[in-house]
Amino acid sequence: MKRLRFRSLFAMAAVAAALMLVAGDLASARVGGGGSRGTRSFSAPPATRTAPNQAAPLERTVAQPQKAPSTVGQPATSPAGGFFNRPGLLGGLAAGFLGAGLFGMLMGNGMFGGMAGFASIIGLLLQVGLVIIVATLAWKWWQRRNGAAPALAGMPRSMNGMGGGDNNRGPYAGGAMGGGPAAAPAMQIGEVSLEKEDFDDFERLLAEVQIAYGKEDLSALRARATPEMVSYFSDDLAANASRGVVNRVSDVKLEQGDLSEAWSEGDTDYATVAMRFSLVDQMADRNTGRIVEGSDQPQEATELWTFRRDRGGKWVVSAVQKS
Repeated sequence: MKRLRFRSLFAMAAVAAALMLVAGDLASARVGGGGSRGTRSFSAPPATRTAPNQAAPLERTVAQPQKAPSTVGQPATSPAGGFFNRPGLLGGLAAGFLGAGLFGMLMGNGMFGGMAGFASIIGLLLQVGLVIIVATLAWKWWQRRNGAAPALAGMPRSMNGMGGGDNNRGPYAGGAMGGGPAAAPAMQIGEVSLEKEDFDDFERLLAEVQIAYGKEDLSALRARATPEMVSYFSDDLAANASRGVVNRVSDVKLEQGDLSEAWSEGDTDYATVAMRFSLVDQMADRNTGRIVEGSDQPQEATELWTFRRDRGGKWVVSAVQKS
C-alpha cells in the first residue's frame, strides 16, 4: 500500500513538473533572446538606469568567441619587472652586489667576508652606502617611469568611446526614447553619431518586430531584423505551431529606454539599447482561439536590444538579451 501511495505521489509530482515546464515555455514564448553583437557578442553590455542589472548572455548566436593571439614563433618576452630585473647599469650593480655577498656566504666568510679590522668596517660602510644610493636612484627612476597614467584613463567613458555610463545616455534616459526634446543634439559615441531619429527608429522597431512576431509575419520580420534573428524567430514560430498554439502580441509601448553602448566595426555601426516596455502577451490555441496562457492585461519586460546598420543603410535588430 505504501509503495502504491509513493508511486501515485511521484506520478503527480512528475505531471506537475511537466505542467510547470510547459507554462514556463508559453510564458517566455514572445520574441526570444539571441543574435549577435559583432565582436562584443560575448561581453555584457554596460548597465544603464533602465537595466541596472547585468544582461543575460545571448541564448543563441552564430558569433565565435574572439581567440587570443598565438605566441608561437614570437620572441620570448622580457622577465617581469622588479628591482633586480631592471635593465642597464642599476640592475647590473644591484645583481653584482647580491652575487658577491652570496658568494662570500657560500665560502664561509659571511656576507662581507674577506675584510678585516678597520679596513673591513670602512669597506662595509662604503658598500652599504653605495647600495642605498643605488636603491634610491632606482626607486626614483621607477616612479618617473610608472607615475604617468594614460591620458584617457581619467576621461568619461563617453569621451574615450567605451560607451555606457550616464554621460552616454543623453536626453532619453528619463523616459521613453521618443519622449526627449524635439531638438535633441546628436550623441557622438566613439565613431557613431546618434540623432533623435535613430532613437525613434529603435522605438519603432521594438513595436514593429513584436507585432510582426505575433502575426507570424516572416516577411515583415525579414525587413526589420538580421537573417540570423529571422532564423530564430522562424524556429520559435515553428515550435509554437507544433504545440498547436499561437503567440498573440499587441499594445506594445515603450516606457523607458536608454543607450548602453554604441560602436563601429568597419562599415557597420552597432547600438545596444536598454528598453523597458509593456505589452499584451498571450498564448492562444491555434484552432479554437482559447487563451491558454497570459491575459488581456499589459505586462512589463526589460530587455537589451542591439541594432546594427551598414553605412548608408537602415537600422535592423541583430540581438535581444533579457535583463
